[in-house]
Amino acid sequence: MIKQVFQKAKQIVKENSKGFILFFVLLIVLTFEFPYYIETPGGTIDISSRIEVENGYNAKGSFHLAYVSELKATIPTLLISKLKKDWDIIKKEEVVMENENTKDVYFRDHLQLEEANQNAIIVSFGKAGKQVQIKSTQLYITYIDPLADTNLKVGDEIIKVNGISISSKSELNPIIQTHEIGDTIFFTVIRNQHEIEVSAKVIAYEDKKMVGLMITEKHEIETEPQIKFHFKSSESGPSGGLMMTLAIYNQLVKEDITKGKKIVGTGTIDVDGTVGEIAGVKYKLKGAEKAKADLFFVPNGKNYEEAVQLKNDLDYEIEIVGVSTFDEALEYLNNYIEPQK
Repeated sequence: MIKQVFQKAKQIVKENSKGFILFFVLLIVLTFEFPYYIETPGGTIDISSRIEVENGYNAKGSFHLAYVSELKATIPTLLISKLKKDWDIIKKEEVVMENENTKDVYFRDHLQLEEANQNAIIVSFGKAGKQVQIKSTQLYITYIDPLADTNLKVGDEIIKVNGISISSKSELNPIIQTHEIGDTIFFTVIRNQHEIEVSAKVIAYEDKKMVGLMITEKHEIETEPQIKFHFKSSESGPSGGLMMTLAIYNQLVKEDITKGKKIVGTGTIDVDGTVGEIAGVKYKLKGAEKAKADLFFVPNGKNYEEAVQLKNDLDYEIEIVGVSTFDEALEYLNNYIEPQK
């Protein structure tokens, strides 16, 4: 019986060999990935579906994260990008640097999302007068500049610098500044569950002394009330920090700062409430406009200028608000009066 089935299958393949060959050739051609990525306008994510605050207050309006869609460059996506004005082709090295791989990028982006969420908790709970305690902090290498002279690797957890324990990334730069260009700084790190000694030389970049490392903090936080996050594995990066902070704060206090509006925005959040610039503003603004948002929060500076220019060019009605801190965003919402149309 098995032999007969095998022979029948062999006969089918033989009779349709050209068709099978053509199919596999087309499959290879259409799925072959070129060394480019394609960035397109993304969409928005209702933050209420990503956070869960114990006994949190409800809102009449909503806070949303804005995101950029990124596609791998294949023949179909490249052809579509030629037809769509808002689909942009970018070089692979602009996403994945020459000295790293996609695993490094994945590690960095997801750890930065975690750091942004933790910063959002610290800032929002502190502003709302709720209990928040940082139990411990871990420091991870998430990027190494191609100019760096070091045997550190992405994913290393820093324990000590020159034999001294450090507990925040802000402690590294003062140590660097006590050295001269070319000096060696020694790091004790955990790599693959083993404690090892590595080093990095002090280099010069734009008249500044540095070692060429990006460090991301991971906190163990205890809060009252408790909070949980429900992000998908495909979601990453730090650019939703500001909006996460506003959304968490709004669930912690009685007053609804949404004023019934659909509020979309972007911008990183530091542990002190500072809002940082992000990439892809034009794609995020287009996504917010498509989602019919009332307000769009964006970091002050180049991000704000780019958003305003795009709004004017495309005649958008969405209201754009530039902020430099969480407090500025909160003050704006507390004093918000709907503009006359």
